[in-house]
Amino acid sequence: MRFYQGCTDCLISRVEYESRLCIDDPVRVQTIVDACRDLLRRISVDPVPAPVIASRVHRLAYRMIGDADPYRLLKRGNNEDATAVCRRVRGDLSTFHDLVLASVIGNTLDYGSKAHTVTDNFVEFFRREFAAGLTVDDTEAMESLTSRVVYLADNCGEIVFDTLLADHLRKSGSHVTFAVRGAPILNDATMEDAVVLGLDRRVDLLTPTTDGIAELGLNRELIPPLLADALDRATLVIAKGMANYESLSDERDLPPVAFLMSVKCGPIGTDIGIPVGSRVALLRE
Repeated sequence: MRFYQGCTDCLISRVEYESRLCIDDPVRVQTIVDACRDLLRRISVDPVPAPVIASRVHRLAYRMIGDADPYRLLKRGNNEDATAVCRRVRGDLSTFHDLVLASVIGNTLDYGSKAHTVTDNFVEFFRREFAAGLTVDDTEAMESLTSRVVYLADNCGEIVFDTLLADHLRKSGSHVTFAVRGAPILNDATMEDAVVLGLDRRVDLLTPTTDGIAELGLNRELIPPLLADALDRATLVIAKGMANYESLSDERDLPPVAFLMSVKCGPIGTDIGIPVGSRVALLRE
């Protein structure tokens, strides 16, 4: 997906949000916002996927903020909240479908969209969403393709549920390559976050999506060789979250892609043809 001009306010609001996480100076925050808005004005029409543009804006914001990981405390809290939920619901999650749904619900722990608010009571929210089920449910077709999986992770918090799904896949005989961000950006999971959860011992290959560059989604020009090789050999790519959807929705030279996400903004919903708030497990072959 290309960058929608209507997404400008949402992206700039995230710049202001992350700036205020670190800076208690309205003038300095406004300087950062203005610089990022100016950069976005110059690059928003570039013929690249939207996450490439958003990443450039966030990297500028982080440099001006002087903090490589403004969301670090939120990420830690998201993982703690998700772990607490897992302890209470783990016994109810037994099938591939159940674990995909749990992972999609976990995708709501996201600070990347102005239109979306993270819930304060995630346990209650999780139980309500789990009972509602998936809006788009291609899990049966996905499960038959899982012999070699490349799992593109997204946010902290939801990575706890991704870990349960990765465990299930491996126990079912799948070879699992698990990819996280190469450097902090928004509240997305990094190698450090994944290692804390033991993912380096729970999947066949744990890899970053870039060599140390803060990049949303999957920029195939920046991926390391091990991930490129895994993609070439995969029977299924599991792509979590909206940024991975924006990165890959127009790609035509990939294995089948399972898009797992909660739809949190209008342009994504319009592109798929479903309402905001939908819980999606969409297979594109």
